[in-house]
Amino acid sequence: MSLLRAQFRFLAVVVLLAGTALFLHARGDHEIIAARNPLASFPTQVGEWTGTDVSIPREILDILGAGDFLLRVYRPASPRPYVDLFIAYFPTQRAGDAIHSPKNCLPGAGWSPVQSGRVQISLPGQAAFPANRYVIAKGTGRQLVLYWYQAHDRAVASEYWAKFYLVADSIRMNRSDGALVRLTTPMLPGEAVESAQQRLIGFSGGIVPVMENYIPR
Repeated sequence: MSLLRAQFRFLAVVVLLAGTALFLHARGDHEIIAARNPLASFPTQVGEWTGTDVSIPREILDILGAGDFLLRVYRPASPRPYVDLFIAYFPTQRAGDAIHSPKNCLPGAGWSPVQSGRVQISLPGQAAFPANRYVIAKGTGRQLVLYWYQAHDRAVASEYWAKFYLVADSIRMNRSDGALVRLTTPMLPGEAVESAQQRLIGFSGGIVPVMENYIPR
């Protein structure tokens, strides 16, 4: 039964992606491209966290397509594990370039998901939003990953809903821009998932309030 469900979900994604591509292509060439700051100017200092840029290999950029990308490692002043921030922003998704789900990329990088689910991120002064939560493993190492899709002041965890809103916003706003936000942190030996999760949520409290400057409403 689980295999049938997986096959059905795969087929549904293929049909949805194909339908989205055809619809966006048919909408024409007069798309609105929203003004925004480049991700290279994203704050390197987030509270006690200091970020260092990591270059993305050309072969990976070629796979990602035409967009604006940020990969940065933030290290805290205190002796705690770092947080890896990855943002992929696409000003338009009508030319075939679209957001890639991290769950499809992790196996290719040698990481295997060992636990998955959803978590609600609640931050002071911000509307709560859902994020995907993955515990991944490679050898004896474990990492915790949180990621969500963001566009037009809306954050969702579901890839299906992200595609739905992509079509809806293209009709309503004549825009197809959107982004993926991914946070990753290594888990200490014996560390509970909840502890690593609080580290990522605490860090997200410093980046979510400024996100609209880089992922426009």
